[in-house]
Amino acid sequence: MTALGFLYPGHSAEDDYPRMEQMLGSDVRLQVVHTDIGEDAHRVDALLEMGSAARLAAGVEELRLTGAEAVVWACTSGSFVFGWDGAHDQVRDLAVAAGLPASSTSFAFAHAVRELGAARVAVAATYPEDVAAHFSAFLKSAGTEVVSVRGSGVVTAAEVGTWGRDEVIALARAGDHPDAGAVLLPDTALHTAAHVRDLESALGKPVLTANQVTVWEALRLAERRVNAPELGTLFTKEPPVQV
Repeated sequence: MTALGFLYPGHSAEDDYPRMEQMLGSDVRLQVVHTDIGEDAHRVDALLEMGSAARLAAGVEELRLTGAEAVVWACTSGSFVFGWDGAHDQVRDLAVAAGLPASSTSFAFAHAVRELGAARVAVAATYPEDVAAHFSAFLKSAGTEVVSVRGSGVVTAAEVGTWGRDEVIALARAGDHPDAGAVLLPDTALHTAAHVRDLESALGKPVLTANQVTVWEALRLAERRVNAPELGTLFTKEPPVQV
């Protein structure tokens, strides 16, 4: 059995993880430990505090007791707001604290885009425009061309967590661009695990969502490959790209 650990801020769409565990249909276990979200706000200062080393370290011991082989900070905005170098520092500190290979959802997106071979991407974000711009800058630092960025102005993860299938598909369609080889939905508070195939069918191209790429990244760290078409094109690519 492969046990994978996730530090997830607060409570919004964490039920995506047991759903994805079932979709993987193998001996993979997804262990979620919740961290203190602090102020629930898609605002840069609040996000920097949410992703602070102290808040992440507080969940590490519980996660280690699960027997996890790798850990991913399951938060996009709470990692990319630190910038390319700061996000590396965040993951490095997490790896040291956990004694495990570590990553974050922001790096998961960067690696997944490379896995798909998508030269250009579009971003369809729930965040306000200024926060979405930080994600675009992070992707550009990773060598990805971002052809369009759409922010939705949603301030809290709690609100995002109430969105259903129709809202998610509408978000993806609104953020799509004809020149994009893939569309990225970068919020782990957004329920997407049940909708990836519908999203790709609606857009006619690969779609990467935050919780989906977070699980894929943990599998990559553990050097596991699981074919799970229900989770989209990303989970049907072979062989794995080691970044």
